[in-house]
Amino acid sequence: MPPDQYALLSQSNRFLSDWIAFAYRHTVWIMLALLLCAVLAASYTMRNLGVNTNTANMLSEELPFRINLARFEKAFPQYEEILVLVLNAPTPEQTYLAATQLSAYLSENQETFGTVLYLNGESFFQANGLLYKSQNEIRLLGDQLSNAQPLIAGIIRDPSLFTFFNLLQEAVTELLSGRKLEIDALMYAVASTIDSNLSGRRQALSWQTLLQDETGNSPHREFIILRPKLDFSQIFPAEQAMTTIHQAAKFLDLENQYGARLRITGDVALAHEELTSAMLGAQDAGIIAIIGVAIILLIALRSAGSVITVLISLMLGLIFTAAFATLAVGHLNLISIAFAVLYIGLGVDYAIHLLLRYAELGKIGLSQLDMLLTAGRDTGRSLIICAITTAIGFYAFIPTTYQGIAELGIISGTGMLISLVVTLTVIPALQRYVPIQPQSFQPEDCSSRLPIYWLRYPRTVLLVTVLAGGVSIMALPEVKFDHNLLNMNNPNGEAVQTFRELLADPEQSPWFGAIPVDNQLEAKKLTQKLAPLPEVEKVVSLADFIPTEQTEKLVLLDEISLALGPDFFTPVQPANKHYTTAQQRSALTPLLQSLQLLTQDTDHAIIATAAQKLTNSLLALLSALDSTRPIDSQQLLANIEQDLFALLPETLARLQTALTASEVDVDSLPESLRSRWLSPEGKYLVVAYPASNIDDNEALRKFVRAVQRYAPQVSSAPIIILEAGEAVVDAFIQAFTLALIGILFALWWLLRNMLSILLVLIPLLLAALFTVAATVILHIPFNFANIIALPLLLGIGIDSSIHMVTRGRHQHQTDAHLLHTSTARAIFFSALTTMVGFGSLILSSHPGTASMGLLLSIGITFILLCVFLVLPSLMQLFSRNQAQP
Repeated sequence: MPPDQYALLSQSNRFLSDWIAFAYRHTVWIMLALLLCAVLAASYTMRNLGVNTNTANMLSEELPFRINLARFEKAFPQYEEILVLVLNAPTPEQTYLAATQLSAYLSENQETFGTVLYLNGESFFQANGLLYKSQNEIRLLGDQLSNAQPLIAGIIRDPSLFTFFNLLQEAVTELLSGRKLEIDALMYAVASTIDSNLSGRRQALSWQTLLQDETGNSPHREFIILRPKLDFSQIFPAEQAMTTIHQAAKFLDLENQYGARLRITGDVALAHEELTSAMLGAQDAGIIAIIGVAIILLIALRSAGSVITVLISLMLGLIFTAAFATLAVGHLNLISIAFAVLYIGLGVDYAIHLLLRYAELGKIGLSQLDMLLTAGRDTGRSLIICAITTAIGFYAFIPTTYQGIAELGIISGTGMLISLVVTLTVIPALQRYVPIQPQSFQPEDCSSRLPIYWLRYPRTVLLVTVLAGGVSIMALPEVKFDHNLLNMNNPNGEAVQTFRELLADPEQSPWFGAIPVDNQLEAKKLTQKLAPLPEVEKVVSLADFIPTEQTEKLVLLDEISLALGPDFFTPVQPANKHYTTAQQRSALTPLLQSLQLLTQDTDHAIIATAAQKLTNSLLALLSALDSTRPIDSQQLLANIEQDLFALLPETLARLQTALTASEVDVDSLPESLRSRWLSPEGKYLVVAYPASNIDDNEALRKFVRAVQRYAPQVSSAPIIILEAGEAVVDAFIQAFTLALIGILFALWWLLRNMLSILLVLIPLLLAALFTVAATVILHIPFNFANIIALPLLLGIGIDSSIHMVTRGRHQHQTDAHLLHTSTARAIFFSALTTMVGFGSLILSSHPGTASMGLLLSIGITFILLCVFLVLPSLMQLFSRNQAQP
């Protein structure tokens, strides 16, 4: 560069040129220093960077709902950071036994679990559970036990198939003689047990279901609530606890022993699954982004050496940004964890613009250093403006109440500035050894391929744009925000699927409104206000654990116990003798004959149907006995016998305990229960359960607002979800406004031309408007993750407008020739690399991250269209108007 021309450079351009020249002349020392710093930064990051998975902590502690949450957690910490173990088994007895065994085993592991709570297994509820039933339910139980007494007594004396078939035949005979007996449920249960054995699978008969007249088809679930000791020194704090639980279930052989299925859910499990999907998604997206960016760079630069140069710059910048995140914030959250993919998508933009301008200058015949200096002078101002405006777009998150996004803003905003510095250092330094070949780029080779016929009709383009803008504005009232945090999790995760299953059951909903009050009287008054609300299924407080009508119920239980007599609860003895297959078959003949008579009894249609079902099963059993070897027949009958009577001793033992109930008051409640409803400071807890499935956003809103009318201090998950969503929306309106104001000030300070500022902003605002409209058309609601798209698009998208306006302003190009420059080519490929970076997030198993990538990709697409269609048309019209006298 001639000395006189160099002297005319502004102070900033002179500094930039000096920096580029210094990097070019001292490549070895600069690269060694950068690599050493990178090693130290990476080591520091790996030792100190943590991950914060608490979604609630991503919002300011000063928000009212956070204050309520803090008060609730202080009074009742046992509701915080829990795991819920859900056990299912074919029968209630098996479910209970599996839960009892697992809870006892886990309780011994005090290193991993702080508390293990299995309320249904508490001796208090085993003894007093029947007091929580109504008097009619207790009477019905007495009738059931009275009817079953002869059968049970016979089985106790001789628990064999031979005796059982004879007893059943006697009962059928009595039915035929006119006695009223309800044995249809028993017939179905016996038939089901036989059919299961014939099909090769075992199914024990549930005597609890029969004796207590429970619905046999309802899911048998037991819940164990644990507070694990989380290890926050690990990336996955709950991994040890969850691994221990699965190992315990395997060691106890719950599946084979009881047919039990174990699932883990609760806030800790949900956070663990979300963190896993977010990290794996970010990892996979990062790999895909790097590969995609490398391919695009190879197409754009047509030089493997230059691609390697850019990737080295990208990796160094990423390492330094991660080190800054460790130093400034100390951890990543479930949103800021995506900063690496964002950086990959954005960090190559500066290198693309610098290198393509460098290649474009090759036909002039300058030396490498002069080409670098000229490219730096021509693009440097735009690059600086872009880095500042992009950083502003990120920094606009910082003042908001959404701390999770504020952290992303701090990390990524600074990352953009780091990227600029690293790019302007590494690219000139490595160009000395792996330079891009000037002949590798000829503008007419590819830029001329851009369809530019629309530039002949700029007014038409702008008219279509105005119409599209009008339609987009009409769509704005339909914009939705998805408050449901479950939709941010992998829908295929066990914790999410189990949690949703519980939400669908109003009696078991894990989402409720928790309201601490000062005394029991206040709890009673609040219950009276909330219980009648249509949005509320039930209201529970400590008083609800004191059974009503205890005196009357205790009398009924005593009567049942006396009526059954002590012999009813005699332990079941082994069979008196061994019955041969022929003997057991002989008992089937009279039973089948009686059943066939019963199937023809039109006066007992319900019993007749059950009799037909049992008849079919017994005939199938006889057929199987005839077609198998004697030893196999013996084993089949032994299996059926075992499945029929295996659970009877446990059922009778628990029933005997339940009939020994005593009067219950607050003091007799177990501490494990009382502490969940009465805090040490004397706070009483009132819990309102939703009447409908609040997995739906509208149902969630109605429930929360209904409860808040009477209890503004209400807390827990539904309130956090709704209030956090509204706080996030407010935060992003604030962030968008701050980003726009900050960018306006930056543009005015750097451009000092109102027309240029308008040309830069119009395509950007249009792209933002079209992006919002696209969320309505494509049914993509905003959520806690993807809502960052709009403020972010201001910072990202403005780069393209700045480069285009700056090139046109300094070279007085407003027509098709502007689209044939390295600037247009750089904008195009920069947008592609950004879309690849963001688009890779779409493949994440974390729906929040995936939706963020999708929305940002849509936004970048609209920015590209507006910059290549709308902006040149605007520039042409303004140029024509200025040219007219």
